[in-house]
Amino acid sequence: MPPVSRPRVLLVHGSVVNGDATWAAQRPLAERFELVVPNRRGFPPGPDVEGVDFEDEARWLEQFVEPGTHVVGHSYGGVIALLAAALYADRVSSLTVIEPPALAVARHVPVVDEFADRSVGLWEAGPQEPEAFLRRFLEAVGTPVPPGSFSPALLQGARTLMVERYPWEAEIPLDALAAASFPKLVVSGAHSKPFDAVCDVLTERLGAERAVLPGAGHSVQRLGEPFNDLLAAFVERAARRPNK
Repeated sequence: MPPVSRPRVLLVHGSVVNGDATWAAQRPLAERFELVVPNRRGFPPGPDVEGVDFEDEARWLEQFVEPGTHVVGHSYGGVIALLAAALYADRVSSLTVIEPPALAVARHVPVVDEFADRSVGLWEAGPQEPEAFLRRFLEAVGTPVPPGSFSPALLQGARTLMVERYPWEAEIPLDALAAASFPKLVVSGAHSKPFDAVCDVLTERLGAERAVLPGAGHSVQRLGEPFNDLLAAFVERAARRPNK
């Protein structure tokens, strides 16, 4: 008998660290799924880049979105995943996003507008030295700051972070995503009112499932087993759905 194909899960990392580091706790899922973990441009082992644009990154992902792909994105990668899922909706079997900074979907929510203003201030008037900038950024998004000096890989991630197009400029195609037949899941970590507000709006507008997993701040996937169990159950339900 031919081997039974496993669901294909594309894991899209966000800012600062590459795919291998972002999704290290998801490696056990390789026993159940075909995990595709690309390192986006500007991250080790690749070279530095002059700029990062979420729209261009979504188009770059096309090469990884085969028919039947389950797309998962964290943070800036969540913004990219939302855009890519809309672009290639006919190939996507499910979409999961973890705290995407798609602040535009929650405009006029006071805590979100305040967070956006502080973020603009960091990029436009914050430290110009990568390590100092990264420390400020990690504190702002609710990620623990590593002790000691930063590794060369983290410093490269900081340099890439500093040239990202602001994610709050992304116009998420909410109506198109809501109309797409594949299931959606929105995950947050119960640590940030701005991220909670964005995730709540996405859940409502997309008709998505919602999950809250506290304990790892902005990087919910680093919880390991609790997140893996959630994602595996969601992907397997989506994979059993009849083709539309």
